[in-house]
Amino acid sequence: MSDSSSTDTPDNVQQDGDTPMSPVYGNGAGVNTLASRSATSSLKSRSKRVRHMADAMPRGRPIDKFRLTVNKVMAMKRSTTIMSSFGAGAEPGIDPRRSSMEMQYRGVSQECFIEVVDYSSVSCSFVNMPNAEFVDWCASPRSKRQPWVKVRWINIAGISWDVIKAVSIKHDLHPLALEDVLHMRPDNLSKADYFTQHLFLRILCHDVVNESSTSVRPTAPSEDLNQESNSKEAIRQRKIEEAKLDALKQGTLKVSVTPMFIFLFRDGTVITITQDTSPEMTLPIGMRLRRPDTILRTSADPSILVQSLLSLVVDKAVQVIDAYHDQISGIEAQILRKPKPSTVRMLHIVSGDLVLHKRTLDPIKTLVYGLRRYDVDRCAALVDDSDPANKGVPIVGFMSHKSKIYLADVAEHAEYILSTLDMVAGIGDSLTDYSFNMASYSMNDTMRLLTMITIICLPLGFLSGYFGMNFEAEAFLNESDWVYWAIAIPCVLVISPLFIIPDIKKMIHYLRTRKLLNMTARSVK
Repeated sequence: MSDSSSTDTPDNVQQDGDTPMSPVYGNGAGVNTLASRSATSSLKSRSKRVRHMADAMPRGRPIDKFRLTVNKVMAMKRSTTIMSSFGAGAEPGIDPRRSSMEMQYRGVSQECFIEVVDYSSVSCSFVNMPNAEFVDWCASPRSKRQPWVKVRWINIAGISWDVIKAVSIKHDLHPLALEDVLHMRPDNLSKADYFTQHLFLRILCHDVVNESSTSVRPTAPSEDLNQESNSKEAIRQRKIEEAKLDALKQGTLKVSVTPMFIFLFRDGTVITITQDTSPEMTLPIGMRLRRPDTILRTSADPSILVQSLLSLVVDKAVQVIDAYHDQISGIEAQILRKPKPSTVRMLHIVSGDLVLHKRTLDPIKTLVYGLRRYDVDRCAALVDDSDPANKGVPIVGFMSHKSKIYLADVAEHAEYILSTLDMVAGIGDSLTDYSFNMASYSMNDTMRLLTMITIICLPLGFLSGYFGMNFEAEAFLNESDWVYWAIAIPCVLVISPLFIIPDIKKMIHYLRTRKLLNMTARSVK
């Protein structure tokens, strides 16, 4: 056994700095060796090592056969762990052509709403397909565009691996863009990424959630995919905390923030992917495409379609900000009448939500500005100047000149959103300061009332103590009752009005204000 295990082969030669290798259990470093090497080379080295040990160990003893079987099972288990774990240091991006991606993301599955719209200035067609039909359609010649089609819009509502894989292979979506689509996190912001084959946009859509609606916001696939960094128990606890926080926010405005992913190709193809399976988000765009007199149809420009989608998202955000403005106005009216702890708590919740929404809304303005100003510059950065074939090739951006003109209106709406958001947040801060000032004033007023009562009763207490003493003059003691009241009542009548005068003025001011409000209400009616 010693002669066989000491044979010099390329697989068992120990290099400088390597952990000593056992002829039975292999490298003692185990998982640490896996972390320091790439997955492919580690699998090959272990498989060769197992084959070498199989040749090196004698076949006669049962213990040796048992050890060989254990080593094979360990090697298979480690290879499965390597294929299913993609943590820190893994290759960036998601390539659907790799089998390892299939093993990791095949659990992301849901029934999506898929709509394929082909249109030009003269005609338009709408086709709805389920997941299986869309996958077959992408792989078949039926997906070839007709000559009259100028723009093709593939609208995918929902995240499912089979659909994402089919559309990615057909249109060659960039792996980094696919990683953003499948790894949706709530802290991701709006952005624009330029790739050679397409433009990728991720924009956060804000919409007011209807209280009477029973729809539940779908869970992001990242919560199911990142099981190595977040255990099931941690995810369950996070959901419980979110449910408790939502229960405390009853009565306030609820806003859903979901990402929309847009792919713009130079051949006139636009792909949109949303998390929600409902097509209501993009329904206004479909209605505009059915009308031949809209700018979408007359221009037949894919960048105009992208501009319309951005305008739709910004208009939804405008509705959200207007709803917050109405809510803060109602809170302001309640606080000005009489601040209550429940009203102050609602104001605190609204102010916190405004701070969070400012973080998600501000990058939208930057995204729109970048599309207008730096579109051509970023496309020029994608061109390899060292390639002679690129010499003299004109640089063309993804956004047309006409779409940039209409993006100016989107930028104006984004500016209105941020300015209104700052105004509403300022009102909320002012109301918060006013509430605490009124609380301090109420405390001071209470202390003043107690002081007034003490001062009014002070002469009575002084006289009570005085007449309660023992006097030698019996005649004076016999008349102490009426003498006490003869002195106490005038003192109270003189001192009390001095402290009640501010309250009398306040009451008069309150009555005049009520009378003015009633007269104003009657004049409006």
